[in-house]
Amino acid sequence: MDDSQAARPNGLILAGGQGRRMGGRNKGWIPWRGKPLILHAVERLQSQVQALAISAHSSMDHYRRLGFPLLVDRHPDFRGPLAGVAEGLLWSQGHDLLCVPVDAPQAPLDLAVRLGRELRESNADVALAHDGQRLQPLFALLRTSLADDLLRDLENGPRAAGAWFRSRRHVIVDFSDQPGAFINLNRPGDLEPTPPDS
Repeated sequence: MDDSQAARPNGLILAGGQGRRMGGRNKGWIPWRGKPLILHAVERLQSQVQALAISAHSSMDHYRRLGFPLLVDRHPDFRGPLAGVAEGLLWSQGHDLLCVPVDAPQAPLDLAVRLGRELRESNADVALAHDGQRLQPLFALLRTSLADDLLRDLENGPRAAGAWFRSRRHVIVDFSDQPGAFINLNRPGDLEPTPPDS
């Protein structure tokens, strides 16, 4: 394994959302451009990371068939995406953790490289993507040393991801050169065919 491979983070696909705006459907298995969103997420992330896991708490048998570690929130009530991130940090000990949501099938192919560079240069604990108009906090690269703090805070209930990340040593990374990479498919109308990436 060369140095660049050894330095790669682990990856986590956040697929544990409740899908309320999709009528309660599990987003990971909603088809887009001929295949489920989870497969788009795997393809975008797998080449950027050393190992890949999925955070989910429904359609478990389907996710297990993909062959990746499946991480489940420790709290029975829904405590938001940070609960999945916390399990990812525990799983990823020894490697930084790159997170992406399952409903963004055009995630940047250079996400790990660009977030990683800024994380190292700024000596931060969290690197967050910004699409030029708004922060995209679920596209994040995290130090696993955050695990204990995050787990402790989640004991008191859900936390907003963006606010929690910004309360730590963080750096915001400009991705305004590819804003389309962060388009989320949140509602049925978002699934209409769109032109391929140029």
